[in-house]
Amino acid sequence: MAAPTSPIAEPHETKGAAILVAAAAAVGGFLFGYDTAVINGTVDALRNTFQLNSVALGFVVSAALLGCAVGAWFAGPLADRMGRVRVMLIAAGLFIASSIGSGLAFSPVDLTFWRIVGGLGVGAASVIAPAYIAEVSPAHIRGRLGSLQQLAIVSGIFVALLVDYLLADVAGGAMEAVPWGGAAWRWMFASAAVPAVIYGVLALQIPESPRYLVRRGRLAEARDVIKRLIGGDVEKRIVDIKRTVAGTTEKVHLNVLKGPRLGLLPIVWVGILLSVFQQFVGINVIFYYSSALWASVGFSESDALLITVITSITNIVTTLIAIALVDKVGRKPLLLVGAAGMVLTLGTMAWCFSTATQTLGANGEMLTTLSPAIGKVALVAANLYVVAFGMSWGPVVWVLLGEMFNNKIRATALAVAAAAQWIANWLISTTFPALSNIGLTFAYGLYAMFAALAFFFVWKAVRETKGRELEAM
Repeated sequence: MAAPTSPIAEPHETKGAAILVAAAAAVGGFLFGYDTAVINGTVDALRNTFQLNSVALGFVVSAALLGCAVGAWFAGPLADRMGRVRVMLIAAGLFIASSIGSGLAFSPVDLTFWRIVGGLGVGAASVIAPAYIAEVSPAHIRGRLGSLQQLAIVSGIFVALLVDYLLADVAGGAMEAVPWGGAAWRWMFASAAVPAVIYGVLALQIPESPRYLVRRGRLAEARDVIKRLIGGDVEKRIVDIKRTVAGTTEKVHLNVLKGPRLGLLPIVWVGILLSVFQQFVGINVIFYYSSALWASVGFSESDALLITVITSITNIVTTLIAIALVDKVGRKPLLLVGAAGMVLTLGTMAWCFSTATQTLGANGEMLTTLSPAIGKVALVAANLYVVAFGMSWGPVVWVLLGEMFNNKIRATALAVAAAAQWIANWLISTTFPALSNIGLTFAYGLYAMFAALAFFFVWKAVRETKGRELEAM
């Protein structure tokens, strides 16, 4: 019996629909950014409310990152078993529960639990959004649509910081009560429920991934999704997808990633190392510690907060640059240029802090001071570093993770790579205070070294994927 014929949809007919669907999926990235940044405005209030020492406070703050690693690890196999959209709905539910639970927390123990629950949702969203976007995007705009994930993340960070600032301003401080009742820090956590509900509603409106549908034998649904979102010769795409998922219609396990290189397939190691290098260049130090850092080198508290906001906006603008270039220039050139830029800017920051003087503060703490001229150089270098990261390693790594794996292993391999990324994030975030005690020159010099290693790794091991169909990976 002949296969049903389907008209060949032109690229312009599918582009608009694909953008809308990808944008809806990328809201998971917004929650990713929002949830990881919203804690910033609550730290001092949590310390005072629950009488936490620095170790306990650090664990409460970082617990979400451990939840992220676990959520990412399990999201891939779940997505292959249940479907991409159902995992989005689970992530939305975890976000909602975490935001409300954290807002109502009555002890550091249950707050930690709810932060871990939120981390599970963040980890799942960090896997499912790039995988889904890659699978519903036409090849000629897949890089731009995949970059929406990073744009959503940095937008979520910015909005979370803005909401924290507004709530604290209305209440007169994070510990103070807002006019409608309750401490401001509780509403900071609870505010995440709003975008979480939006994410869940949008997830109910978008179609399932055609690659998943073919794997499950739901060919009629797959044809409809391909026709609406991807276009081209629908029947040829169905045949290509069936060929690349042959033998994987049932449950997919982690053993599909086994290979000859230290137990894993070489392509899986490429994904893991891309994820690790994205974090080991130290980007989260800029976002987690920048306010305290700039205050310590002579900027006033208000100026330090303003610099942090400017840095966040810079990250959004540079992500837009990446979206404009990724399908024209390619993935690999952007990563190489970005790594080279980070080596130069991080090296400049290391040099600036080598000129700093150490003084003893009123409370016995050691203060780092830069001369006015060197402080300005360090500020420019820090923001150029964010530019180099934001137009390359921020969005492009997510694009590559969503598209570089073949159809058989995509979600599962992406889950392993994302879990590695969250563990690397946790390592960098928790070790920076100790590294800064050794010296900021050492810390930024170490990150510059990792940026240099990232350059040579991309040069040798990463292949260009621009314009290639997923079935050709």
